Amino acid sequence: MGVAGCGKSSLGALVAQSEGAVLIEGDSFHSEASRHKMSQGIALTDADRQGWLATLGEQLAAHAGRGVVLTCSALRRAYRERLRQALPGLRFAYLDIARDDALARVQARAATHFFSSSLVDSQFATLEVPTGEPGVLRLDAMAPLAQLQQEIHAWLSQPLTH
Repeated sequence: MGVAGCGKSSLGALVAQSEGAVLIEGDSFHSEASRHKMSQGIALTDADRQGWLATLGEQLAAHAGRGVVLTCSALRRAYRERLRQALPGLRFAYLDIARDDALARVQARAATHFFSSSLVDSQFATLEVPTGEPGVLRLDAMAPLAQLQQEIHAWLSQPLTH
């Protein structure tokens, strides 16, 4: 989880592959209306995200009992709680990144992704950092992907603590 440009998709794919888990790419489940808004530089509202979160919860529940990796921003605690309800014991790897680094990454992928770089600031404004929440691992989003994957693997090998 984390703001746009933190590396969720790249890391999620690597973790899913290395753990033999199903990958659910959260961006794939945004509605066309939400994708259009984001491409126009219009931030999504909580109301815009309700259907998306419901769908992600359904996807998580459908894969309960198997390894699953979900990539999504989950910027607010309420969003994370909703996902935890869908899959009790769900853990969150929080990719912490500085605003300028996130902006540079989003700008670099502009030709291949619907998300407008003008929305990076709104992502940071919406972000409720998950410090102190159960089942959260903070990661430095600028670390090499292989290192991040190894940190997650070691963390997943430990029992969930509350």
